[in-house]
Amino acid sequence: MLTNRQLFLQHLGQTSDSPLMIEIERAEGVYMYGPTGEKYLDLVSGVSVSNTGHHHPRVVEAVKRQVDLYMHLMVYGEIIQSPQVRYAERLAGIFPGELETCFFVNSGSEAVEGAMKLAKRFTGRSRIVSFKKSYHGSTHGALSIQGSEQLRNPFRPLLPDTFQVSFNDEESLFTIDERTACVVAEPIMAEAGVICPINDFLKKLRHRCTETGALLIFDEIQTGFGRTGFMFAMNRYNVVPDILVLAKALGGGMPLGAFISSNRIMSALMKNPALGHITTFGGHPVCCAAGLASLNVIIEDNLTVRCNEKSDLFRQQLRHPLIREIRGEGLLLAVDLANSDLVRYIIANSPKYGLILDYFLFCADAFRIAPPLIITRDEILWACGQLKMLLDDASKNLIEK
Repeated sequence: MLTNRQLFLQHLGQTSDSPLMIEIERAEGVYMYGPTGEKYLDLVSGVSVSNTGHHHPRVVEAVKRQVDLYMHLMVYGEIIQSPQVRYAERLAGIFPGELETCFFVNSGSEAVEGAMKLAKRFTGRSRIVSFKKSYHGSTHGALSIQGSEQLRNPFRPLLPDTFQVSFNDEESLFTIDERTACVVAEPIMAEAGVICPINDFLKKLRHRCTETGALLIFDEIQTGFGRTGFMFAMNRYNVVPDILVLAKALGGGMPLGAFISSNRIMSALMKNPALGHITTFGGHPVCCAAGLASLNVIIEDNLTVRCNEKSDLFRQQLRHPLIREIRGEGLLLAVDLANSDLVRYIIANSPKYGLILDYFLFCADAFRIAPPLIITRDEILWACGQLKMLLDDASKNLIEK
């Protein structure tokens, strides 16, 4: 009989030739557990998904309650389903500006696709501007605006009339003109190694979009729901987009994405043609129930404010000769080692120290720290102690040799 490890490699499509290959039997809070009792502290949160931790009792209860009522009924947008309606209402209540109308989909990539279609349909324009080293998903449209030629080139031809410019470069704003349908931006660039805006760049970007009639789309798929110490990064920088894109933590651990805009803009998908964007499983009632429960936990347990305190503790504790700097906001941190070999060693060996770590797609010299927002002070202290021992190990085995 083949083991799960063998079946994993034989029957599941692989994303790389070096998967982490750790088998997990269950997860609870900030921990994952292997089949023979192995225990790992999760410093990744499924890449900013599990903001309220694994198997949160209130989220699990909401899922079970909804499963007992109904699951899939009909393609999205035809039947009134309470979990969708209640979640959309709750979200509208915490968004700034006119971000009041939610279109639920299945994932971040699909949310980006829907947002781009909406912008083109509303403006009647075709040009899309995005930023180098940005990541917006891997479907063809999302890939077209992604800021990595290495990932884009093997799949050309992609969408025409797309342009990548440099984040935090004010001169690049003049690329946005009356031909531009939209600009897609991460308010904090996650996969670039957590690059934050400087010199009011986002406000200047907002002004240029307003000036030219281009729609501003914020991709907050990784930064949303308290991750940066604010409910959304747009709150941190006081800039409101025309369209907001969400996923990851939106579903509370279940697959869910959304693009959100004003009712005036969103209505462009209703006609000429009707069914301008369609999804069968988008806004699945179980996913919406989970997402609403998770959001309520974040708000009621004040996890957003506490996120900054925990971020400060990581920065205070993680002092080591191999660490060049720690960048980021809240619990979205990049630990920069200035050495890609060191990063590979740290991530590959982290399970031996009871930790789960991960890479950034476009920053080989740093690894990410993005634990569930529920992580405690004692858990942070323990994780930092393990990380420092791991860094000592890397120093002996890589640098001294």
